[in-house]
Amino acid sequence: MSSSTVHDGPIAAAAAAEVELAIGGMTCASCAARIEKKLNRMDGVTATVNYATEKARVSYGDGVRVADLIATVVKTGYTAEEPPPPEPEPQLRAAGPGAVAAPDPELAALRERLLVSAALALPVVLLSMVPALQFDNWQWLSLTLAAPVVVWGALPFHKAAWTNARHGAATMDTLVSVGTLAAFAWSLWALFFGHAGMPGMRHGFDLTVSRTDGSSSIYLEVAAGVVSFILLGRYLEARSKRKAGAALKALLELGAKDVAVLRGGAEVRIPVAQLAVGDRFVVRPGEKIATDGTVVEGASAVDASMLTGESVPVEVSAGDSVTGATVNTSGRLVVEATRVGADTQLARMAHLVEEAQNGKAEVQRLADRIAGVFVPVVLVLALGTWVTWLLITDNPTAAFTAAVAVLIIACPCALGLATPTALMVGTGRGAQLGILIKGPEVLESTRRVDTVVLDKTGTVTTGRMTLSAAHPAEGVDERQLLRLAGALEHASEHPIARAIATGAAERAGALPVPESFESLAGLGVQGVVDGHAVLVGRERLLADWSIPLPAALAQARAAAEAEGGTAVLVAWDGEARGVLTVADAVKETSAEAVSRLRALGLTPVLLTGDNKAVAETVARAVGIDEVIAEVLPEDKVDVVRRLQAQGRTVAMVGDGVNDAAALAQADLGLAMGTGTDAAIEAGDLTLVRGDLRVAADAIRLSRRTLAIIKGNLFWAFGYNVAALPLAAAGLLNPMIAGAAMAFSSVFVVSNSLRLRTFR
Repeated sequence: MSSSTVHDGPIAAAAAAEVELAIGGMTCASCAARIEKKLNRMDGVTATVNYATEKARVSYGDGVRVADLIATVVKTGYTAEEPPPPEPEPQLRAAGPGAVAAPDPELAALRERLLVSAALALPVVLLSMVPALQFDNWQWLSLTLAAPVVVWGALPFHKAAWTNARHGAATMDTLVSVGTLAAFAWSLWALFFGHAGMPGMRHGFDLTVSRTDGSSSIYLEVAAGVVSFILLGRYLEARSKRKAGAALKALLELGAKDVAVLRGGAEVRIPVAQLAVGDRFVVRPGEKIATDGTVVEGASAVDASMLTGESVPVEVSAGDSVTGATVNTSGRLVVEATRVGADTQLARMAHLVEEAQNGKAEVQRLADRIAGVFVPVVLVLALGTWVTWLLITDNPTAAFTAAVAVLIIACPCALGLATPTALMVGTGRGAQLGILIKGPEVLESTRRVDTVVLDKTGTVTTGRMTLSAAHPAEGVDERQLLRLAGALEHASEHPIARAIATGAAERAGALPVPESFESLAGLGVQGVVDGHAVLVGRERLLADWSIPLPAALAQARAAAEAEGGTAVLVAWDGEARGVLTVADAVKETSAEAVSRLRALGLTPVLLTGDNKAVAETVARAVGIDEVIAEVLPEDKVDVVRRLQAQGRTVAMVGDGVNDAAALAQADLGLAMGTGTDAAIEAGDLTLVRGDLRVAADAIRLSRRTLAIIKGNLFWAFGYNVAALPLAAAGLLNPMIAGAAMAFSSVFVVSNSLRLRTFR
């Protein structure tokens, strides 16, 4: 525990304090349960231990120090320390699903152990199982190759088994360790003190049972093979858990890195970390706003979609509040910092994601749950077999052979492969279909999900502003309306202006070049196009020029806004000529996707930060009945929690940073691959294509993969239940037990390969 960080000062003494500990040494869900139980026995302590994230969140009162908590974990046989705050690192810079992260030394060490063990075990298995390959003294070569696998390759299992034994517990590690050591010890005895070491000894499949031939049988292939198979399972599991904290890093990466601060009238560029409350800083068009603050100079449109989900940029001017990590799209702003560091909205969102991740239930592995009873039973059964045979036959060799057969037949090789192999095939097939599954803990949720919460912007809709309708006044040609308005808006950098210009060019052809142009902050634009004095913008702009709005156009504007669109008025030569409607378009595939989700027995709910009119219009278009609108990022998490409190099992589909915490809180998070890295990392499933229809496929594939895993576990346990009595009765010698164990592994892999045919 040399790396443990201990706080003995004021922090530890504070009443009702909370600390997060990084836990090391856990190998299964039962380890997490044991640590949790020990911590919760302490006075004034409430603890939740998460096996998936390898963290413990602990609340403690007066009289308890962090050092006491760490000491309790250490006494239980594990390590604990306070993790350092997450910091964005260049090599961990989130760049989407294909980002290359820094190498993990623990994973690399496990991979090395697996490769070396597998390379040494393969010839041992071949020599032992294929008599034609056996030459004189082949058994000594097998011993030379198997010894490093059993001693060094299986060292993590032996260590874990010893730790568990010292604390009166048994896990799968116990069975692996005892089984492999027993097989190896018996082989050593047979080689050095029995007849197995004689030159010319042959080892074949003998289906008949002889109660006196134990001294000529060796089980090196069983010992080496079990270790290699279980190491493979552990490696696949460790690899799937690698990115536990990546969502936080992706969130932190969103913020600006440096900022131009005003000092004595001059701009000085400093790192964002050095910003203090009250500092004034400059934000140019296209730059991120460095921290939460208030605009003191300038006017612009701010794109806050990555934080709020709002598709329409927000107009800001002096006196308005702005949020860190949002993007200034047009004018120059001077902002006074009001919150910095951990107080900013972005930092609070990062904290929300972390809270939601740690709040997830620990991995409920069926194999580990049953192992809590299965392992001690097998150990007692093996001991009972040895005693019974010894009493009945008075033959130590026959007794030990039967006992070893019990241990070997129960070695959980197939159990170790049941989850990783199905997961490998399922995730491989998913990748071909544009679905990325994070890990086995995801699959349990897909079976129970009954409600799917869909974020609107970028998930159900395109997330881009588009020109959806043009309403010319009576006697005005629509093409002329689009040409004049589009030409003027083409000169503007505003996102709504770009949507109008693009839509006008698509519908009316090439746009003329304005003879003059002026942008009016918060109002719109004005200029001269083809000899006409043109105004494009809000009603207030027309009112400033004393241009009345005819009843027909006022009605068109009201209808556009009622449907959730943004109405832009167009006038030229002193008269109002038309209304253009700009909106976030619904994806063509969204209605079909909602229908498919309903077919899976899911109730869709539309969740958005947009106003209610926008949300209800979109919901009607795609066939959703339940709408929750005008929610802030923090509220999205609360909405998911509220649905969960109603007894619903919730899946969340989203793509923005504002969805990351809700994705992590949901029982199942589905992130659109076209979205932000924070959302992708917080989600359990990533839909690479950004097509909502893939969400239904993802849930179907996950449910099918879970069914295969459960089938694998059923047959793996079934094989043990059927074979254990045979072994105890002396009807299986350890060699046959080893072959049966190998067959169970082949069956599990073959069953998993059926997922390759998923459509």
